[in-house]
Amino acid sequence: MPSPDPFALDPHSDVLVSPSYLAGPGDRRSIFNTLDFASDWTKTVAFGTDTYYTSPCQRVRVANAVESFYGGWTISYAEDPLGVPDWITTFDRNTPNEIVAAFTKLLVDGLHNNFADYLGGGRQYTGVSPASLTARHQWEPVHGSRPFRMVSPDGHAAYQMRVGWLHEYDELLTPEKSTWRMSAGTDPVYTPSWQAFFSRYTPQHLIAASTAVFTDPTPVPRALDHIPDRHRPLVSVTRADMAKPDPRAEAALARSTQAQAMHTHPPPTAPTTLAVHVGSRRQR
Repeated sequence: MPSPDPFALDPHSDVLVSPSYLAGPGDRRSIFNTLDFASDWTKTVAFGTDTYYTSPCQRVRVANAVESFYGGWTISYAEDPLGVPDWITTFDRNTPNEIVAAFTKLLVDGLHNNFADYLGGGRQYTGVSPASLTARHQWEPVHGSRPFRMVSPDGHAAYQMRVGWLHEYDELLTPEKSTWRMSAGTDPVYTPSWQAFFSRYTPQHLIAASTAVFTDPTPVPRALDHIPDRHRPLVSVTRADMAKPDPRAEAALARSTQAQAMHTHPPPTAPTTLAVHVGSRRQR
């Protein structure tokens, strides 16, 4: 049962926090474990703090450059390993690590056959879209907003989609210009505590994997002192050692992100025209 004043506990106490998007970045080990144990991936540590991974096919690069501007994880894919990336995804240093872990796990699991299992007709294909996941959890569209935006029921998380004209290389060079963005905080639109950016050609099933975690109300584990101070009035905190077992929560934690997303509701009305890219070098 909830403690009358969970913030009066020892700062190092283990607690469960909801919503997860305000819980703070948490433990990065699950991300590193996925990449460290990925078959035939290579790992390089530079400058004592930065970690870089490369897939066996040389098409995917993953960087955790701690002292960079964003300081989190940057993931890129290039059909031509020596060419300009087809897509780039950036998770800043404060992004909850469950959101990053969902993306990287599916990336590693599906890359061996270029995600064929997750595309239409594949055995792991669900047809789930980020829009259907936000609708599932009663996120509301902000009518007339540009970029088009969905906002969580508490108003502290936002998922946006850029519409209109966009040069494809702009978003590869500048994450803030990416087609899709997740963000959360006291003001998730203008002064977010964290942001994640997905460029136009990022595979939908990877974005959906992160969105499923982003919108999931299931509490996540944290050390009490890892919850950002500015978020403490906005979150629900329960002592982990006193939490009443919830079969539904346990089942949700045990399932993969893709399995969580199998049953969806119809997506809300959204713009029918995404950002238009000009001068594309790709045949899509």
